[in-house]
Amino acid sequence: PPPPPAEPAEPGPGALADTTEVRLPASRAPHAGPGVPVCGSVQHPDGSPVPRAALTLIDIAGQQVGRGASGEDGRYALATPGIGSYVLIAAAGGHQPQAVTVTVAERPVELDVVLGGAGRLAGRVVTADGTPVAGASVTLTDVRGEVVAHARSEHDGAYVLDDLVAGEYTLAASATAFRPAALPLTVQAARETRQDIELAGGAVLRGTVRARGGRPVEDARVTLLDAAGNVVDSLTTEADGSFRFVDLSSGEYTVIAAGYPPVATVLQVAGGGRTERDLLLGHED
Repeated sequence: PPPPPAEPAEPGPGALADTTEVRLPASRAPHAGPGVPVCGSVQHPDGSPVPRAALTLIDIAGQQVGRGASGEDGRYALATPGIGSYVLIAAAGGHQPQAVTVTVAERPVELDVVLGGAGRLAGRVVTADGTPVAGASVTLTDVRGEVVAHARSEHDGAYVLDDLVAGEYTLAASATAFRPAALPLTVQAARETRQDIELAGGAVLRGTVRARGGRPVEDARVTLLDAAGNVVDSLTTEADGSFRFVDLSSGEYTVIAAGYPPVATVLQVAGGGRTERDLLLGHED
């Protein structure tokens, strides 16, 4: 008689039948592949497009992973390596750069970027009565005290500082025969900020001490008093009898020169101007 049919072998431990289907948990599904895009538009604050803006995509390590530019309509699209966090940097001439964090998953990311225009600061350097100060040094410093812009005032006192990032600044101006001045201000993005700055004082008083015969007196002591009688400054004359007081506020002063006897003269000093006065000592040459 024929032998009985052999019984099928039992599968060994861990063996799978041919029809077994292996499924991975959803949490272990593979990451999306490269090419997931970040797209959107580059705009001005008013919503108008910024064409030809440079766009750079970097990863968390700071490595560049994408680069492109916006079209004439401001639209852009950059492919990414896959799921992760990135930084999108947008820049355009005459605008303040912008950096935005973007998180990429399985679907395309729509991201609009707003670029503020560079600010402009303009104004005039003047005296208290509105007289322009030409050739004044105008300096702008940021909140860290670093100089970010510098200019010289024109013949009409006007100055202009361009390509400024919006923020808080200190504006300072100085000129020969004037006291320096400084004031805080805020520069707006994409517009011109107007700010005049006033220089006061800085008057110069000069003259010569002479004996009655007209001879200049060297080493004569000259003292300057203000209207309240306070000593402002004191000095001795040069070999030619000359003296010079600088950086004075406008007002009334008394000049005293030591002699036989001392002489005193009251005079008016105009702010920012130059006053000259000779003093005649009371002894014979």
